[in-house]
Amino acid sequence: MKNRSRSGAPERPLSAWQGRFRGKLDPGALAFSSSLPVDRHLFREDIEGSLAHLRMLARRKIIPAGEARRMEQALLRIRDEIERGEFRFDRTDDDGRFTAEDIHMAIEQRLCELTGDIGGKLHTARSRNDQIALDERLYLRTAIAGIRSAIRRFQQAVHHTAERHADVVMPGYTHLQRAQPILLAHHLLAYVEMLDRDRDRFGDCARRSGRSPLGAGALAGTSFPIDRQSVARMLGFAGPVPNSIDAVSDRDALVEFLAACSILMMHLSRFAEDCILWSSEEWRFAEFGDAFTTGSSIMPQKKNPDMAELIRGKTGRVYGDLVALLTVMKGLPLAYNRDMQEDKEPLFDAADTVRRSLDVFAGMIASAKFDKGRFENESDLLLATELADYLVRKGVPFRQAHATVGRIVQECILRNCSLKELPLATYRRFSGHFDRDLWKILNLRASLKMKKSAGSTSPAEVRKSLASWNRILRSRSR
Repeated sequence: MKNRSRSGAPERPLSAWQGRFRGKLDPGALAFSSSLPVDRHLFREDIEGSLAHLRMLARRKIIPAGEARRMEQALLRIRDEIERGEFRFDRTDDDGRFTAEDIHMAIEQRLCELTGDIGGKLHTARSRNDQIALDERLYLRTAIAGIRSAIRRFQQAVHHTAERHADVVMPGYTHLQRAQPILLAHHLLAYVEMLDRDRDRFGDCARRSGRSPLGAGALAGTSFPIDRQSVARMLGFAGPVPNSIDAVSDRDALVEFLAACSILMMHLSRFAEDCILWSSEEWRFAEFGDAFTTGSSIMPQKKNPDMAELIRGKTGRVYGDLVALLTVMKGLPLAYNRDMQEDKEPLFDAADTVRRSLDVFAGMIASAKFDKGRFENESDLLLATELADYLVRKGVPFRQAHATVGRIVQECILRNCSLKELPLATYRRFSGHFDRDLWKILNLRASLKMKKSAGSTSPAEVRKSLASWNRILRSRSR
């Protein structure tokens, strides 16, 4: 039955603090302070936490078991109403004022409508301070699992693209200048490695955020004989946060999550920039599918790498989410402060942006086609390092060999010819160590095969790396 006043009329829903105040909150102040438009997304987490708290209260005989069963059924009904889109978030009083400023109060008010006075007992031995800290950690757990899965899918797409183009040779760059010949697959696998560190970072974040703040109350704990350990176990946490002040005032888990998102987006942005360059008319190295490119409203010939550009642009947005939360937290005394209400928009925005960026990028890279012959005939000067190593193997100190090959490159530039086009006599003019075996190394693919170090761009090492990642990614799919 509904709450009733002494006159028998239904009572208006109480605000969270109405008993202390005679006047009502200014409508503008109420709208300004309401977090409901944002934190309503946490309704599942809020109800999950409430159910665990409720069951513990009943088990500890803090509330009667029969009342707990009624409240549990009502909470499950509320969750169904929200999921079906039937829940009214915009409840108002007789004066047209919103009666719930956040998801916690919205659910509690509906609970009281369904169960009467007993609904107000759910908040026994907890505060919205530990309630929201719990909701956010539950949200983080789901978000991290989703992002780690998206990272795996993206890694698989990049790995598959590398396998399809395993014999494609391209210039490796430093300072955006052509440096040495490498295999495209080696370049792509560098991103697979980066993404794996990202995946580990999110795993570390999940582990450190895997403790329950519920039971900390507003900051000092509670005088009721609650069982924080059992609630933590019910919710899948390793245990409770030990210190009640830290439990409600800490947002390290969110900051760490946003930092991991920012590092991941930095990697995606660098990869996106590669894709943008490769698909340009100047590079003419890669083409991405029509499903992941757009045209121009005025220039019919254009095929723009918009998805890659958007990922590059959204990286700054995720950086902003991290800086926003760091700035909110930097001057706050212990324990909870209302400033911390501003933590949810950056959290939701970054999680959503990262997931969508990973999924779109996976599709885009899977659609890529690379021109195998693009650099075969214009990468001759990339073999300059091989020439220096040739002289070193003949006993010439590396610094001397480096200077000698530099003069040979200058000669090629003056003659407008390639290293292979210089006659042996010219080479011998620069150093008597050059001989006919010189021609064996002046070949792009031969130079790749000469690489001996582990993790290098040699075809044998790249094949080994492709096979290793194939095993790793397959095991993660199971």
